[in-house]
Amino acid sequence: MKEKRAFPKKTKPISQRDLLDSEIQSLKAQYDELSSKDVSAIKRFSEFPLSKKTIKGLNDAKFTEPSEIQRLSIAPALQGRDVLGAAITGSGKTLAFLIPVLEHLYVAKWSRSDGVAAIIISPTRELAYQIFETLKKVGKHHDFSAGLIIGGKNLKFERSRMDQCNILICTPGRLLQHMDENPLFNASTMEVLVLDEADRCLDMGFEQTLNAIIENFPPDRQTLLFSATQTSSVKDLARLNLKNPVFVGQPQAKQEGSSVIPKVVPDLLQQNYVVVSLEDKITMLWSFIKNHLKQKIIVFLSSCKQVKFIFEIFCKLRPGTSLLALYGTLHQDRRIAIYNDFVKKSNVVLFATDIASRGLDFPSVNWVVQLDCPEDVTQYIHRAGRSARNKTRGESLLVLLPSEEEGMIEELGKKSISVRKILIDPKKLFSPRAKIEAYLAQNTELKASAQRAFVAYIKSVFLMKNKKVFNVMSLDFDAYAKSLGLVVTPRVRFLDRYLKKQKKANETGTQSESDTDDEERTKNENKPSNDVLFKASESDSDSDGDDFIKIKRANHDIKGDNQQQTSGNDDDEELPPPVLRKKEKLITKAALAKKALKKNLKVNEKVKFDEEGHEIADPRKQLQSELAKEYESKLGEMGGIDIEMAKQLLQEEDKFDKQRFRSLVKQRHKKLKEKLKKKDEEEQQGSDADEGVDYDDDGDGDESDNSVDLSWLPDPSKVYKNNQNADSDADMSSVKQTKLYRKHARSSDTSEDSDTQESDEDFSEPVKKKSNVTSKLTLDDAEIIAAQLLANS
Repeated sequence: MKEKRAFPKKTKPISQRDLLDSEIQSLKAQYDELSSKDVSAIKRFSEFPLSKKTIKGLNDAKFTEPSEIQRLSIAPALQGRDVLGAAITGSGKTLAFLIPVLEHLYVAKWSRSDGVAAIIISPTRELAYQIFETLKKVGKHHDFSAGLIIGGKNLKFERSRMDQCNILICTPGRLLQHMDENPLFNASTMEVLVLDEADRCLDMGFEQTLNAIIENFPPDRQTLLFSATQTSSVKDLARLNLKNPVFVGQPQAKQEGSSVIPKVVPDLLQQNYVVVSLEDKITMLWSFIKNHLKQKIIVFLSSCKQVKFIFEIFCKLRPGTSLLALYGTLHQDRRIAIYNDFVKKSNVVLFATDIASRGLDFPSVNWVVQLDCPEDVTQYIHRAGRSARNKTRGESLLVLLPSEEEGMIEELGKKSISVRKILIDPKKLFSPRAKIEAYLAQNTELKASAQRAFVAYIKSVFLMKNKKVFNVMSLDFDAYAKSLGLVVTPRVRFLDRYLKKQKKANETGTQSESDTDDEERTKNENKPSNDVLFKASESDSDSDGDDFIKIKRANHDIKGDNQQQTSGNDDDEELPPPVLRKKEKLITKAALAKKALKKNLKVNEKVKFDEEGHEIADPRKQLQSELAKEYESKLGEMGGIDIEMAKQLLQEEDKFDKQRFRSLVKQRHKKLKEKLKKKDEEEQQGSDADEGVDYDDDGDGDESDNSVDLSWLPDPSKVYKNNQNADSDADMSSVKQTKLYRKHARSSDTSEDSDTQESDEDFSEPVKKKSNVTSKLTLDDAEIIAAQLLANS
């Protein structure tokens, strides 16, 4: 008997779905253990309970060791808690919220058809673009879809794909626009909200926009806030509906008298400041660039117009290194191209506004030059943080005016930021002022750009909140204008208006304080001031006609060196305040077309009316067949188009069109015939008139009855014989030619022709030549031949 061999039972293969479920269950179990685990001991990302796809994406992007902010924030974020993270610039805050977002979607088994799961909001477009690029690197092995929603991009393209994105990275303004206008966008499915640079998103600039956005979000969600200068306002936290948030990187509560101050500036950043007068700023910047040609530099200015002018004039001067400019009024594609170009280059100078100060990861920046003083310490921290990132060395240079030094150093000291003062070697200063003036004299556009930059800087200083640091009255306008290459100082109109209002307010305030009695106060209010009385008397004295040629214009006096230019004429006090006119909106053809469509207007439509005022229907645009009337009556009942009936309708209407076309052709031919007939009649009348004119011996023409008088011709039967008819015809033609010649001859020659005519009448012998020969003879030859014939006879 054969032994039975025992075969093992066949096991079913484990499906991918089962593997996914088991991995998710193990990850959830590890999340609960994180609260009891020492997070500070984690040295690699693989030690976190992360999915295999996320770990693989991090390794491919060469992210292996987590930073301090990442170790502290990833663990509570994976557990689903709200996190407020604050850390120095360049510490890796982007990965600190991207990794929890990817893991949340992975554990929840989110698919593309489930809608939006996470929304990441950043204050600037460049920062949103940088977050999107990082997400593509880290999450490339996941199946989630992500979208970049920022201004300057194609709105229609974004609108058609909003419902297909699981992760949205956006700016506040563009997100609110889609919420208001896009019916495909639905934020009710969102589970994670991230605010990068949260203090900037929550400040006054985005307050209304962010409040409107938060109203559309579901209240049950996870919220992550990250910034280098985190907000601690209870009002801001209440707006976001945070529930027991975890504070990471800063003390949870700041008690009064506490000496614990979080570190906000990298340790490897060397901070310096220099005091320079306003007119020497351009010289200092030019000399600094010339002495650091082999380094990567970012220069921060306060306004877009300043950045544009400095970039344009330095490109003309050619310092010997690459120059780039990044500011808000550029097109978005251009801004992204400049950002990528600056990242790739090693020796370059970038002139930028504060849009480049937050969150952007510029590698290997050697110097950050703050040519204009920042608004506050927070702005200084973000600007200086573009250097010394990711444990590299860097230097920061803050340029201060003499009036700004004391206040700004005091503000920095309150945040325990120590800045070293340095002095400039005057031997290394090179002034480009002469060349700048020459370029501005040649180029009017460059001159206008300099004027706009001048006014923009004055306005930026005027609008600063901290008046201890920023004092617009301490600026030397004339010297600053000359440093920009301007011969004439531009007029700052908004400052003139402000000074006038302030002067009026001071005058009314002093009058109200001096008046104690109500009756006296009313009298003084109704009584015109001395200036008004003086002005009235002056006008009365000049009422004899001198005012007709006077130029009524305010005179401006220049006061002391440190005082602002004000109007020196008291007449300006009585002038009405200037009216700011709104710019007329440009009306495009598309707008006119939309307006016409809304009003149901038919553009370029010609309508004819009869004598009674009724509209005359154009038969060319009316359906004339009986089938058409039947089709129109059935069209509402059918609810669609009957193709076969429409074909028959076209054939029937085609018959009417052919008849109308034939009638048009007949009318056209008839008109053409009448025109030709009329033309022939006119030509016939003209030829008859020419033939009916006879000339007498004096050469004067007389009109006859449309016939030629041939009575002067001899009798043909007497002159010619019967057997020479052909020759006689030729002779007759020659005689006619002679007559026609005499008809157009001058009056002086008519008498001689008449004698020749009498001699021609006397000859009786026929001409012995052929008609084709005699017809070609001239008049003189014919007379000679005729004379010879008469002599021979």
